[in-house]
Amino acid sequence: MLNFNFKNQTEILFGKGQIKEAKSRLPKDAKVLLLYGGGSIKRNGVYDDVVKLLEGVSYHEFGGVEPNPTLETLMQAVELVRAKGINFIMAVGGGSVIDGAKFVAAAAHFDGEPWHILAKGAAFTSALPIGAVLTLPATGSESNGNSVVTNKATAQKRAFGSDLVQPVFAVLDPVYTYSLPLKQVGNGVVDAFVHVIEQYLTYPVNAPLQDRFAEGILQTLIGEGPKALATPQDYDVRANVMWSATMALNGLIGKGVPQDWATHMIGHELTALFGLDHAQTLAIVLPPLMYVQRETKRQKLLQLGQRVFDISNGTEDEIIDKAIKATQDFFEHMGVKTRLSDYNLAATDIDKLIANLERNGMTALGEHADIDLAKARQILTLAL
Repeated sequence: MLNFNFKNQTEILFGKGQIKEAKSRLPKDAKVLLLYGGGSIKRNGVYDDVVKLLEGVSYHEFGGVEPNPTLETLMQAVELVRAKGINFIMAVGGGSVIDGAKFVAAAAHFDGEPWHILAKGAAFTSALPIGAVLTLPATGSESNGNSVVTNKATAQKRAFGSDLVQPVFAVLDPVYTYSLPLKQVGNGVVDAFVHVIEQYLTYPVNAPLQDRFAEGILQTLIGEGPKALATPQDYDVRANVMWSATMALNGLIGKGVPQDWATHMIGHELTALFGLDHAQTLAIVLPPLMYVQRETKRQKLLQLGQRVFDISNGTEDEIIDKAIKATQDFFEHMGVKTRLSDYNLAATDIDKLIANLERNGMTALGEHADIDLAKARQILTLAL
């Protein structure tokens, strides 16, 4: 096992009605920015619960954060924060809203061009505290310090991470997920699944506990994900999916082991250039990446096939092939298509994707930094 430091500062308030516990976590002098997305929280009752929570608290609202949050929209929120003297952000929504809150929190008092936090890794020394009310389990953003933002003007989707922007608390009420469109349920399960894969499907370093943690999350998602589509208001199913998505990227399973993230980096370009949902890009990229990287990932691919998908028959190569197909089939079963052609993209679009990877410095990806532009092209070509 590799050396690591681990601290997760987010207090999880999990379960039905737990939002009532959040008020005592707000600063006594709180001036809150209530940040949310397209307004679905006003139709499903979550907004009413949050407004009740904020009774007697000074707050301002900012809605309209996109599914892939954009710099252009978030900078409007930054200006509101600066103008109103906001000192706390309440992010209500899924990973995009929470990611957006992290950027706003970092940019609010940043002395410089805020985009440089993402594009150049510019350092910041303070950030506004964040509380989260999760409505879409997928990204784990409610319990980590990671954020991804898209710059529409430059067609770039970039990420940053810092403990300074990790939420201080997160409300996880499975009831808040009942009204999600099935497409978002499927996307969320796929997103969480790939988060685990990025930390698990690398090479062995004698970290059996981390492997078993990861395999447990994968198996739970495989078992509970389809049930979430079939029985949307099953509390226990929703609870298991929600907790799995949080555990997939709260930092625990990635400690002491190598990590990949090439699927995400290539997928980001599909979103930046063509507007695909984040989970859709992951479902497209991961299966062919597994195939192209099958030798460097051989031992973990076998482990995935045998332990997670219960594949025992065949040669090693046959088990690997079956594991890759089982992964792709699971994505399809969750309603997420896995081919570029499913989204009306063609071979000519691959050149644009490769050019953007090069432009953004994504030329040595993966746990071995061996996915260069030629391999990325091979992966995308197989994804057609």
